[in-house]
Amino acid sequence: MRFRPCIDIHNGKVKQIVGGSLKDQGDDALENFVTEQDASFFARLYKARNITGGHVILLNPSASEYYEETKAQALRALQAYPGGLQIGGGINPSNAEFFLNAGASHVIVTSYVFQGGSFREERLKDMILAVGKKRLVLDLSCRKKGDSYYIVTDRWQNYTDVILNPDTLEGLSENCDEFLIHGVDVEGKAQGIEEELVKLLGEKCPIPATYAGGIHNFRDLQALKRLGKEKVDFTIGSALDLFGGTMKFEEVLKF
Repeated sequence: MRFRPCIDIHNGKVKQIVGGSLKDQGDDALENFVTEQDASFFARLYKARNITGGHVILLNPSASEYYEETKAQALRALQAYPGGLQIGGGINPSNAEFFLNAGASHVIVTSYVFQGGSFREERLKDMILAVGKKRLVLDLSCRKKGDSYYIVTDRWQNYTDVILNPDTLEGLSENCDEFLIHGVDVEGKAQGIEEELVKLLGEKCPIPATYAGGIHNFRDLQALKRLGKEKVDFTIGSALDLFGGTMKFEEVLKF
């Protein structure tokens, strides 16, 4: 169980948002915190503490007027900590190598593989051909509908028909190095974790997985440690003091 840091970039700024509020139209999102520090500041901080496996996420689509500014921020982070950070947000076979060459350890992919609301095996094969299994992270971020968690795409705006369950985890684990999974309904709200989701990962996930969403105090981390059987990694956004929250960065590292 390791802490995985994050650098979320939206409209050219490092910020924390309420995940379920993100809209491509108007490049809109409900913001929890916006920092004046650029992405390289956080990358250097994580590098100084030797924290690996963090993720840089571009929250603007490529069609956005802010995309190039957001991309530039992401590249500054990768250049400041080569090999120490993963990158996601609009990754596909045509641009993945560019980001790996820029310093990313892995690329993180959702929408390209789950295109049009369904799992596209041929697209997953294309990604593996482009970057190799060992440098590919599948983002299986999900939202609950009825009694099941469904994988969501396009910056968490669209449901797929793929249920996140033990069979999905087992099948996809053979095609990537690890998973990144946001509990989108609690993402950015700092009101507690998706316990059912964490329990699923702790019991049934066969490869490394990082959970994000809702962590707001050390009781949440204790619950995640217990439910995740001490093998589910975690990231903290809005609750971390680096992003305006009350959980102290140094205390999280000690935990």
